[in-house]
Amino acid sequence: MPSAEDRARFGEDPQASFAANLADVRARIAAACARAGRDPAGVRLLPITKTVPPHILRLAYAAGMGEMGENKIQEAVGKTEALADLPIRWSIVGHLQSNKAKYLARFAVEFHALDSLKLAAELNRRLEAEGRDLDVFVQANTSSEESKFGLEPAEVADFVKRLGEFPRLRPRGLMTLAIFSQDMAKVRECFRILRRLRDETGLEHLSMGMSGDYEAAIEEGATIVRVGQSIFGARPAGSGPYWPGYIPGTG
Repeated sequence: MPSAEDRARFGEDPQASFAANLADVRARIAAACARAGRDPAGVRLLPITKTVPPHILRLAYAAGMGEMGENKIQEAVGKTEALADLPIRWSIVGHLQSNKAKYLARFAVEFHALDSLKLAAELNRRLEAEGRDLDVFVQANTSSEESKFGLEPAEVADFVKRLGEFPRLRPRGLMTLAIFSQDMAKVRECFRILRRLRDETGLEHLSMGMSGDYEAAIEEGATIVRVGQSIFGARPAGSGPYWPGYIPGTG
């Protein structure tokens, strides 16, 4: 039974709220695909569960979320342990230090923020020890903001070629975070840069678009969108929202 604090944050019936929000996001994905002349089956929704506690994620799983993404490895480890009885597919979508690679290698099926050969080598070593492979997405800094991680666009093609040196890593696509701006022309340009890089590298997927901009990302070619607040509601103050200024219910 959700506590009073949980109900204040997630609603009186969190499972029903999550199911309704999930349906709304999927409807918006379908509408964006229709505008772009795309098949909605070509866009995968990755729910981002940042700051949502494990006992509430059980309700999210019951609402139909069989995969979840976290951007902090420490938070992800605790949740995977608490929810080990559920067959959830876990992705890490945030920056990872090389000394934390051992944790990711134990449970994650995807990593969306690969941006250094040092980290690639350490992940490969840890995955070899675990007897596992890992789908990876190369992160590009398409906004040129110093606050963001990721490779410069000019570095991406050569970096992708080097990944053949790490047999436990399976390069699946590219990832970016668009510029934090209300100017959608600038946001879309970030997505277009990533799409051009995808075409240059020959990779399949584009992981781009979050609660504030996922519909535009789809119109620009996204195949994976990482959506948190549009499903789970606003995060607690000070938790570092993905999209500064984002207002729940607007996207």
